[in-house]
Amino acid sequence: MASFYAIAQNELTSDIIKTSDGDLEITFIGHGTLMFQFNDLVIHADPVIQYADYSTLPKADIILITHQHGDHFNLDAIQMISKPSTSVILTQTCSEKFEEGLIMKNGDEQNIDGLNILAVPAYNVVHKRENGTPYHPKGEGNGYVISFGDKKVYIGGDTENFPEMKDMKDIDIAFLPMNLPYTMTPEMVANAVSILNPGILYPYHFGNTNTDELVELLKNNNSVEIRIRDLQ
Repeated sequence: MASFYAIAQNELTSDIIKTSDGDLEITFIGHGTLMFQFNDLVIHADPVIQYADYSTLPKADIILITHQHGDHFNLDAIQMISKPSTSVILTQTCSEKFEEGLIMKNGDEQNIDGLNILAVPAYNVVHKRENGTPYHPKGEGNGYVISFGDKKVYIGGDTENFPEMKDMKDIDIAFLPMNLPYTMTPEMVANAVSILNPGILYPYHFGNTNTDELVELLKNNNSVEIRIRDLQ
């Protein structure tokens, strides 16, 4: 198992993933915010204006919003990177503030600009507020599985490892959140890896959680490559 570290200084960092239909470029913007470039398509995930100067980034063909919290759903960023043909995919709750989007619920599947996009659950099982309400209730948020050629990329959103995860097959690249107490512990991420068996794991949205704990937990797992990027 290899671990790589990249810390963005004055510019954003990217990785290139080879697929059967061309290169996938993943740009690490920060927190839960990502950008994907695939052939002529630009896909922004959870764009938030405080994490990047969106006036310098390419306009979106597709925008994916996982849920309604302000560190994932930002109208200013959406407006800045949208063009007339942009498809904004979001949840029912987000649509109350952005009516032009395409609502996807857990289990929905769409083909947009030639990309297959599957909405999967994203919710807390263990971590809850003082009143007993989960930080992210079941059914409110989405994760997304996007097929880029022969590679499936899973963007977890704000979630813990949920029972339905066992039904997610052939995940090649997984972005799993590790921001306590709102999402996964390192142990939960390690468990999710054992279920999903991705070739590449990007812990993201990890705040002050020590990523070294995750590396230690997975040190004997030779099937996954952990890539630590600047995604606090």
